[in-house]
Amino acid sequence: MSKKQPAAAAGVTQLGKQVAQPGTPDEAELERVANPHADTRYVARFTAPEFTCLCPVTGQPDFAHFVIDYVPKAWLIESKSLKLYLASFRNHGAFHEDCTVTIGKRIAKLTEPYYLRIGGYWFPRGGMPIDVFWQAGTLPDGIWLPDQGVMPYRGRG
Repeated sequence: MSKKQPAAAAGVTQLGKQVAQPGTPDEAELERVANPHADTRYVARFTAPEFTCLCPVTGQPDFAHFVIDYVPKAWLIESKSLKLYLASFRNHGAFHEDCTVTIGKRIAKLTEPYYLRIGGYWFPRGGMPIDVFWQAGTLPDGIWLPDQGVMPYRGRG
């Protein structure tokens, strides 16, 4: 007996299926689903506290905590494809700024939200954390957008 996908998930290729981990961000298929509340403006948040990629110079691992907030229009980010997309950076070499902005731009291009912001809270390498923030669109009036809730890096103090 096969499971039928809801109409909102029509066209997705990864949800509910075993899918191989993409080797690179370019190979990863980020997908969207129809927003069942397209007539309502609200904030959706994804938090990815265990993001990893590689330093493009040394090849050493870099770690970040990402918070992605967006006010969707017609489309939502399909969460399984987002998880696979983020994990595809694991063996990808790029600077912190490049990873953060690339992820934000790809999500914004796919979903065309009213507003999107991404906060990349990177753990220190070489003794210095680098936090990267990017946004697209304008936050609609009357929308409550909570603080991203990630404390600035303070070391062991």
